[in-house]
Amino acid sequence: MSGHWEHFEHQADIGVRGFGDTLEAAFEQAGLALVAVVVPLDRIAQSDRVAVHCEAPDCELLFVDWLNSILREMSLRRMVFSRFRVSIQGRRLTGELWGEAIDNQRHEPSVEVKAATYYALKVGKDPKGEWGAQCVVDV
Repeated sequence: MSGHWEHFEHQADIGVRGFGDTLEAAFEQAGLALVAVVVPLDRIAQSDRVAVHCEAPDCELLFVDWLNSILREMSLRRMVFSRFRVSIQGRRLTGELWGEAIDNQRHEPSVEVKAATYYALKVGKDPKGEWGAQCVVDV
């Protein structure tokens, strides 16, 4: 994955941002930022793969759907993830998530992220041509 991620403050919640050379890379990095809100990424093995699919009318809504798909898989499968691969074709996203079952002692989850929101939602290129994707997540 190319790029990087960061968090930003937003009142009682937290913002996640992903940056990359491509839209897909920015989404992948934002996935890392999302999971890093909950657990330290370096404690997560990448032993199991999960596939997800999203569809939305534009890139911003697709981004929120992507993050909420990660959260849904974390909740349903009781897993955490530390690697992502995204492919976007038009309005459709196909993603792969690699991680493992959560172990509360080893992973030490700090908060529960309830959902990705539309607050501070932005997806696009900066003047240098780098893609960015961000929104606030409800904790």
